[in-house]
Amino acid sequence: MDSFLEEEEEEEVAAAAAKSPAAQATSTLLPALHLPFLPRHLYQPVSYEHKSDFKKSKEACLSYIQDAMLQKQWKRAAEFLTYYIESLEKDFSRESVGPSEMIWRMGAEILCHHSGSSIKEFNSFTEQMKTLGLKRYLKISLEHTFYLLCNGLIDEAYQNLSLAESWRFGERSAVQDEEKKLIQAYRGLLDYYSWCKQKNILLEHGQDGFEDLSVEQEMHSCFRKAAVSLQEIITIPGVWDLFVKCYVDLLEFYGDHNEAHQVLNEYAYNSKFPANPNAHVYLYQFLKRHGEPKKSLISALKILHDIVPSHELMIDFNTMLQKSKKRKKRRLGLEVIFSALDYAGWKENLKAWSCLARQMKQIVISEKHLDWIKQEWSSRKDWWPAFHFSRYLAKRNWQENESLSYEKAVVAGILLGKDCKYFKYVSHQGCKAQVKRFRILKKFVNKHNRVYLRISGLSDSSVQP
Repeated sequence: MDSFLEEEEEEEVAAAAAKSPAAQATSTLLPALHLPFLPRHLYQPVSYEHKSDFKKSKEACLSYIQDAMLQKQWKRAAEFLTYYIESLEKDFSRESVGPSEMIWRMGAEILCHHSGSSIKEFNSFTEQMKTLGLKRYLKISLEHTFYLLCNGLIDEAYQNLSLAESWRFGERSAVQDEEKKLIQAYRGLLDYYSWCKQKNILLEHGQDGFEDLSVEQEMHSCFRKAAVSLQEIITIPGVWDLFVKCYVDLLEFYGDHNEAHQVLNEYAYNSKFPANPNAHVYLYQFLKRHGEPKKSLISALKILHDIVPSHELMIDFNTMLQKSKKRKKRRLGLEVIFSALDYAGWKENLKAWSCLARQMKQIVISEKHLDWIKQEWSSRKDWWPAFHFSRYLAKRNWQENESLSYEKAVVAGILLGKDCKYFKYVSHQGCKAQVKRFRILKKFVNKHNRVYLRISGLSDSSVQP
């Protein structure tokens, strides 16, 4: 801060602030804290004539709150917020100042992290924000629910959602309807949670002949309530991953596979919904669980590849494509694995390099479809050598994972030839360690070095990468 009050002034201001109505009102919301040393201008009396100065003071105080929050100084932030709320009370302008969303969000964040805060204080603060900010009642209720859930208060969270669902204020609006549906959907998730608990009780005791009609009835009751809520929300265009997964789980448990399949198809392929890679993941996993034909699995993963070429399921996709008898699909498989290895997260993925090395060796041995490799390599030859095949990476890969270095050396030798730095280092270390497969690898690359020339479009074997 630029300047501070003298000690005598600080004591007087702190005493006066403690007696103010605003300070007494906020004492129920925040832990008992003393006001900090604030810049002198924040304590100057405010009049209507000096409205612009007062506005600057509020803005300065707000910046201190934000700075304290960014530095995770929650006690300091709470003290500044207390003063900020008091400043709004002292605003002598004719404009009415309501509880802004900013105060609600800052206060909630501070109370969540403040060491002196408690659930009771957070609940009190939230309830007051709901009452004062009626237009934000549903939004505040939902975030209040999240807070209760994070603290393990499931029943309280459910009750909070039920109250919010039955809440009415003013004329019905489109925004209010959307928020209501979201409230209903989260209540459906808690019904699903209760259903899971009851289901697990029955499954755990099923082998022992345990029969409790009340537990089974409760489970079916939770199923009906959850299904109704979840089914409604997932028909609205949007990203509803968690809700869809829970609803499909309910349907699958009761054997309604056709309905579950239809839900997932709609979620993945309906053009009204935003592009969502998870939708295709869920569909693929469902199809795989139920033994659907590979054609359907490939179709689901093809779209996933188009959206997220670096997705972890690209290993499965490549494997299925390589087993196909159709040349077009095998070609796509090579493209898929090359695309995945363009991403840093795949640099040390042993499975990915194994897939690529295996397919490239097959192509080289048969001497068919070398143009596939050439096409993929043409757009990567300027940056892959430094990205994947530097001497530094060769040394590190060899020290950390011998199998990874072997697979990468296969690819490096084919793409960059026998003089490639990565291949030379790894093959030398492997032969030095008397590992048989590295001697075989060295002979293989030397034998097929002409492949490197064809892929690179060179005619002189003396060219070094």
